[in-house]
Amino acid sequence: MTAVVQPRPYGLLAEFTHACPLHCPYCSNPLELARRSEELPGDVWERVMAEAAALGVLQVGCSGGEPLLYQDLNRVIESIRREGMYSNLITSGVGLDAARAGRLRESGLDAVQISFQSDEAGLSDAIAGTRAHELKIQACIAVRDADLPLGLNVVLHRGNIDRLPDILEMAAELGAMRIELSHVQFAGWAWKNRTALLPSRVQVARAAEVADQAVAKYAERFQVIYVMPDWYGNRPKPCLHGWGQRGITINPRGDVLPCQAAEAIPGMTFENIRDRSLASIWHQSDAFNRFRGTDWMPEPCRSCPEKLQDFGGCRCQAALWTGDPTQTDPVCEFSPHRTRVDALLDAADSEAGREWTYRSFATSSGVTGAAPSPNRLRM
Repeated sequence: MTAVVQPRPYGLLAEFTHACPLHCPYCSNPLELARRSEELPGDVWERVMAEAAALGVLQVGCSGGEPLLYQDLNRVIESIRREGMYSNLITSGVGLDAARAGRLRESGLDAVQISFQSDEAGLSDAIAGTRAHELKIQACIAVRDADLPLGLNVVLHRGNIDRLPDILEMAAELGAMRIELSHVQFAGWAWKNRTALLPSRVQVARAAEVADQAVAKYAERFQVIYVMPDWYGNRPKPCLHGWGQRGITINPRGDVLPCQAAEAIPGMTFENIRDRSLASIWHQSDAFNRFRGTDWMPEPCRSCPEKLQDFGGCRCQAALWTGDPTQTDPVCEFSPHRTRVDALLDAADSEAGREWTYRSFATSSGVTGAAPSPNRLRM
């Protein structure tokens, strides 16, 4: 008899707060943001980190919103180091000066990843909805001066994708060790703005060529990671190596999610870390077991010879497109809903002006910051 290998999590994405000084229209945070009063306190996060290490987690992404706005950040990073896990601060860079970077390093922080909207200040600030580009440059300097590894992340979309060669040169000038070039993942605010953010097929093909050349060009200076968007292919990607297999996300309220976009699935409920241990949620909760394995799969997924390679694709994507998370991922060429994806791609190939809505903070959420007016891109 073959033993059943139980899945174990390797990574934990800790979303400490939804507060953020930026208003990016591609933000993957949910449209309903957590109140500051709902955020988990530091002592609960300390317990979470101990339980995560016991489960086998190796790396913790310290995220948000903007994690620098979370008051117990240093305390939690100390607990991550104490438990022997690797910590990566995923930040806008706003508020990260030399003194703050030094304190984070003393607390045990292992690395910093700073997001950029573009290489050019005017465009970068227009995408972020606030003046932040120069603050990001200064944050990069502070990270390097603190002797912390510096990574960059740029979310690619219709408004910045043609700047990719210049973005790569910026990474070189800033002394980054790696840059992640990720196309928009359409959840949260990004799903709301999908018609404005989606690049044309020509733009995506050109960007893939630039990124491919950049891997060799910058090989001795920094690592280039480019993720091709699956909407432009015929088969889905193995989202997080399968639902409930490798990763855990915990949002500011303490809800434990199989992925950061899982709240987009209608009818799903999630256990809260205040009420149960991380181990019991990982192994026993309905949310984590709902789409584990292959028993949940409908046709054509159930009979597909690649089902153990792509794990059925993205459940959130299926839910957003069809309203039903059990449907075949619409990216798949065998999905009856693939025509919807193709229609949107056809629309993106037009050169018409497009308008997005910035990520906004409702006053009732307790998260401060006024949203800018919608922005129109003319490509």
